[in-house]
Amino acid sequence: MLETFRTRQVEITTTLRELLSIAGRVGARSLAGRLGSDVVDKLSADRFHLVVVGEFNHGKTTFVNALLGAEVLPVGVTPTTAVIHHLEYAPEPRAELVRASGERTAMPFEEVRKFAVGQEKGSESATSEVKHLEVFYPAELLRERIVLVDTPGVNDLSLQRADITYSYIPRSDAVLFLIDAGQPLKESERVFLNDKLLGQSRDKIIFVVTKKDIWSEDEEEEALAYIRTELAKLIRTPVVFPVSAKRAAEGHPEESGMPELLGHLTKFLAEERGRILLDNALGEGLEAARMLVKGIDARRRAAQMSSEELARRIELLEKDLAGQSRTIEERRAGIREEVAAIRAWVQRDLAHFVDDVTRQIPDLVDNHSAEDIKVWLGPFLEKTFADWAQAETKEIANALEALAEKTIALVREDAHDVAKRVGQALGSDVRSPSVEVDTLGYDVGVFALFTLGLGVMFTNVLLGGLLLLASPVLAVYVKDKVEAETRKRAKELAPNALREAAARVGPKLDEMIQEFAQRLDQWVVTAGEELHREVIEVLEAARTERAGKAPGVEAATQACDAEARELTGVVERLETMRRSLWTTDAAAK
Repeated sequence: MLETFRTRQVEITTTLRELLSIAGRVGARSLAGRLGSDVVDKLSADRFHLVVVGEFNHGKTTFVNALLGAEVLPVGVTPTTAVIHHLEYAPEPRAELVRASGERTAMPFEEVRKFAVGQEKGSESATSEVKHLEVFYPAELLRERIVLVDTPGVNDLSLQRADITYSYIPRSDAVLFLIDAGQPLKESERVFLNDKLLGQSRDKIIFVVTKKDIWSEDEEEEALAYIRTELAKLIRTPVVFPVSAKRAAEGHPEESGMPELLGHLTKFLAEERGRILLDNALGEGLEAARMLVKGIDARRRAAQMSSEELARRIELLEKDLAGQSRTIEERRAGIREEVAAIRAWVQRDLAHFVDDVTRQIPDLVDNHSAEDIKVWLGPFLEKTFADWAQAETKEIANALEALAEKTIALVREDAHDVAKRVGQALGSDVRSPSVEVDTLGYDVGVFALFTLGLGVMFTNVLLGGLLLLASPVLAVYVKDKVEAETRKRAKELAPNALREAAARVGPKLDEMIQEFAQRLDQWVVTAGEELHREVIEVLEAARTERAGKAPGVEAATQACDAEARELTGVVERLETMRRSLWTTDAAAK
């Protein structure tokens, strides 16, 4: 499946480069620049990210080594992965240390094994300055442009690092959640799945039961039935694969279950993630082609104009663009006004939430023993904050979605007016540019914005960002302090933790809302000026050619006709590829 995806990826990239070539010859520089950097380059550089999560002693590192086909990472009887490892393909083994500052340091591949729990104090591997370790290795799985993220194993998943839970996992393409065959679905794993993982990544979790070699055939059937039944209480259709990394390492892949897991994994990536990625690029290419049709038409008309007439038309379009800028500024002002209102009520909601929970804390503390408070208070605050953040981000998403929909409708109306005026300036009928929702979605950095919905975006991105900031304060700070303090101190520390978390989260909320607004604002400018700018650029290119050794009218017209025919062929191929993208797999089923 991944081979098929890569073949399609290369085919689509090659066809989009043909569009780039036509845009360059026509003189549509801005369009060519956007298509090249935002679509072609992004598609060419794309990677699939897999995150491996599991408690210590579940055979996680052994499993990762089995995926790689070699003992790349250290395996021991103590938790061995002290830092996050990014594993990527390279012809020769090598490694790089990435610090929190962004600084990178090359290191010998053999030193990868030093980054483990239990290193002597003061060693580089034991410092908190290390963000992650990038390990490059010539493994076949990684050759498929897959980045494997191996996370630190812990004794209790609730102690998992916040950046893994709220940053890596939401941004992954698939999550491999490891379960130990000897102790399937511990309570701590159920809690982690229910409270922290399922809400963000329900549709991309693959459950891997490790050490299946400890079971007999009858035991395996019974144990898997139990695991699937229990997981079904948390997720509707759990995907479960039993594996034995030990049997794989011993050279018995047919008994290991690894081929079946890898087969499912590659199909999942190609279909669930890959098709959306390719469809998005095809949609962008078709939109660019529609704009190029107008550019070729403008170039054909320019060939038939005198130099004076061409200069007059360019001047007319530039004046109209200046007038259009006022309309665009009105749209931008509307965005700023509505976003300011959203930011204000979000900050009020956060303040009210902190006040409400703070008022409840004394009664809650009084109704529990000091021993209970040590165990219960931190997780309670974390869950309460997460529940509020989940509800709040949905409200924010709905408000921003409504703003985006209204903005699209207004820009679409503006585009019709612009097309009429541009047509008058060129002395022809010009159809309005297609102002598509998926174009906005691409500019905002979300796949199929109004298919998946802003709610998905904010659950995966904004909510994750909030909890990444708040979780360490609420779950660790409070718990550690209360363990050494009295019930009285708990009443003081819990509100302080809430206020500290709110102080971190408030600016982050504001920042992310403004970031979305800025992208929407940029899209309004681009969409509002696109037709003007492309036509002006094409006419300017024609004028420049005419100032040099320009071809005659007949030759220029023939060149435009040839480019139009070439463009028609490219569009037909893009449309065919887009249809086959969604029909081939359906027919196979």
